[in-house]
Amino acid sequence: MPPWLREQLMNMQQAQQNLQSIMVQKQQLDVERMETDRALEELQKASDEDTIYKHAGSVLVRYSRKDIVDELEEKRMLAKTRHDVLEKQEARLKESLKEQEAKLNEAMRGQQAGPDPHQRK
Repeated sequence: MPPWLREQLMNMQQAQQNLQSIMVQKQQLDVERMETDRALEELQKASDEDTIYKHAGSVLVRYSRKDIVDELEEKRMLAKTRHDVLEKQEARLKESLKEQEAKLNEAMRGQQAGPDPHQRK
């Protein structure tokens, strides 16, 4: 296999790894968002007078219900924004991979038919 074709194949493999990484990050954000939603649901059941605690390292610290709800809402919003960015990156990578795959298939067919006239020596 010529070096330029090997390089194209390596680039495609790198893009596939990036795509897989993005998909894992999206899954982690989905889990985080579900946990945040669950916590917000529980906080909705609590009254403003109820004592709310939050982990701060290895201790629990008392917070107001409003502060925790505000923090969780912000966390949910940031997770959604990060998820949206990852979706756009995923779509771009998928499109790029399709193009790279088409070029590689064409190059490999051309390689079987004979040397590529565009190949550098």
